[in-house]
Amino acid sequence: MSRIDLADRTAALETAVVAASGRLDRELLDDARAVVKRARERGGLSAEHTVVALAGATGSGKSSVLNAVAGAEIATVGVRRPTTSHPVAAVWGDGAGPLLDWLEVRRRQEMAAGDDGEDEAARPSRRGLARLRGRRAPAGISTGLVLLDLPDHDSVVVEHRVRAERLVERADLLVWVVDPQKYADAALHERYLRPLAGRSEVVVVVLNQTDRLSDAETDAMLADLRRLVAADGLDGARVLAVSAATGRGMDQLKGLLAEAAARREAATARLAADARAAAQRIADAAGSSPASRAGERAAGELVDALEAAAGVPTVADAVAATHRRDAHLATGWPVTRWVSRLRRDPLRRLGLRRGADGSATGGAGAGGSVAGGGPDRPDLVRSSLPTTRPAVRAAAASAVRRYVDEVTEGAPDPWVLVARARAQDAIDRMPGDLDQAVVGTRLEAARRPRWWAAVGALQWVFLAAAVVGLLWLAAAAVVEYFRLPSLVLPVLTVDLTGSGGGVLEMPWPTLLAIGGLLAGLLLALVARVVAGWGARRRRARVRRRLRESVSGVADRLVRVPVGDELAALARCRAAAAIAAG
Repeated sequence: MSRIDLADRTAALETAVVAASGRLDRELLDDARAVVKRARERGGLSAEHTVVALAGATGSGKSSVLNAVAGAEIATVGVRRPTTSHPVAAVWGDGAGPLLDWLEVRRRQEMAAGDDGEDEAARPSRRGLARLRGRRAPAGISTGLVLLDLPDHDSVVVEHRVRAERLVERADLLVWVVDPQKYADAALHERYLRPLAGRSEVVVVVLNQTDRLSDAETDAMLADLRRLVAADGLDGARVLAVSAATGRGMDQLKGLLAEAAARREAATARLAADARAAAQRIADAAGSSPASRAGERAAGELVDALEAAAGVPTVADAVAATHRRDAHLATGWPVTRWVSRLRRDPLRRLGLRRGADGSATGGAGAGGSVAGGGPDRPDLVRSSLPTTRPAVRAAAASAVRRYVDEVTEGAPDPWVLVARARAQDAIDRMPGDLDQAVVGTRLEAARRPRWWAAVGALQWVFLAAAVVGLLWLAAAAVVEYFRLPSLVLPVLTVDLTGSGGGVLEMPWPTLLAIGGLLAGLLLALVARVVAGWGARRRRARVRRRLRESVSGVADRLVRVPVGDELAALARCRAAAAIAAG
C-alpha cells in the first residue's frame, strides 16, 4: 500500500474540515485548521533544519541538558525559578533565520566551527545571533539542528506557559525532560503527553538528574516512566536516562539528535502525525455513514403526506368535475345546457382556472389570485384552496421528520441535528411552496377534444329538426282550429309486412319533433358517459402531474438539503480516512 505524502494528507484534512464545518465541534475543527496552517507554513521554511524542543517542568534541568548537548553555556542555569522566560536556540548551520522568526525565537546562538576568538562568544550580532567561535560542534552533531530550550510548561507566569505551548506545537521533535520528583506529574501526562497520543516517533522522554539515583532506582524509575508513557498513547516513544551534570547518557541523546538532523524527516513526520491525529479525531466524531438505501419507503410516504397537505385529491376531483361540466356545456342537450352554467366552475372556484391570456383566475375569498399574476410571474399567483386541516399539516410535518430520521439513522448526532434544523425550515416554507406547485402545474388540456365540437354541432342539428317539426305541427293545429284549408303533412311510410307486421305511417313533422328530441337526449346521455370516462383519465393525468410537482417540492425542500448533509458526511469521512491513513 503506497504512503500518502504530506501535501495530499494536508489537503485531505482540509477537505474533511470544510465538509464538517457547522456540524462538528468548533474547537475540534479549529485544531485541525491550525494543523493545516502549520503544515503549509513549515513547508515553506527550511527543510534542511530539524527543530528539536527541550520541554519540561520547572527544575527538570532543560537548560543543563541544552548546555550539555551544545558543549557550551548557552542557557542560564540558576536556582531562581522560573529560570527560562524566553526560548533559547542553539543552531548548527546557516539559513535558519526565517525558521526561527516563524518560531518567534529571538535568543539564538549559532554553533559554528572557528579558529579562535573566545571573546566573540558572547558578542551578539545585529541580527540577534551570537556565534560561538573556537567551539566545534559536539561529536555526532552535524549541521541542520535547531535545539530549543523552552520556558517551563508549569511556570507561574502565564506568558511563559503560552510561549512553551506554542513551540511544543511547532517543533519537529519533542524532547520532554523530566526529573525523578516530577516524572509522574499528572499535569505533564494529561495536558501535554496524552494529547500527543499516536505520535511516538516524534517524542522522546528524557529522565534527567539520574546522578542522584542508584542504578537500581534508575532502572525502576525508567520502567515506571515507560509504563506511564505507553498509557499516554505513546507506546514506542524513546525513553532515556541521562545526567546533564555527569554526562551519563548524553552520548545516546546526542546520537539520537544527530540522526534526526541527518535524516531531515522529523519535520515531515511531526506534521504528518499531527494531521493523522486531527483527522482521526474528525473521523471518530463523524461516526459511520447511514445505509445508502435508507429512507426509500419514507420518501414515498413523504410525498403522499405532502400531496394530502397540498390538497391534490381536491384539485384532481375539481379537474374531473370541470371536465364533465365543460363537456356538458359543449355536448349536452342545448335546452338544458344553461343549467350547467348555473353551477360554478370547480377549478375557477379554487383559483386554478386559466384565463384567455394563460393567467390564473382567482376564486372567492382570501388567497385568490393576485392582480398582475400571470404566466411570467407564477410566484404572484396563489390558489383559493381551502386551508389544510391541522391534522393534515401535522401529518405532513411528521412525514418530513420521519423521513429525516430514517435517512439519517446511524449518522452522528451533529449531522442529524443539522438535518433536522433544515427539515424544520422546510416545514415552515412548505405551505407556500406546495400552493405554488399546484398553481404552476398545468391542469387543463391544451385543447378541447375534437369530438366535443362534432357532437355539439350535431346537437344543434337535432334541436333544429325538433323545432321544425314542432312548428310544423303547431301550424297544422292552428289551421285546423280556424278551419282553414288543411296543410299537407308528408307521411313517412315504412312497410313492415315482410317481418310479420303491417305498414307504419308517421307524419314527417311528428317524426322530426320526436326524433329530434329523442336523438338529442340520447346523444347527450352518450356524451355524458364518454365525458365521464375522459374525466377519469384527465383526473389520473393531473394527479400524476401534481404528484411530480409535489415531489419536486419534497426534493427541493427536504430530500436535497438532507442529501447534501449526508453527502457532506460522506466527504468528511472519506477525506478524514485518507488523512488519517
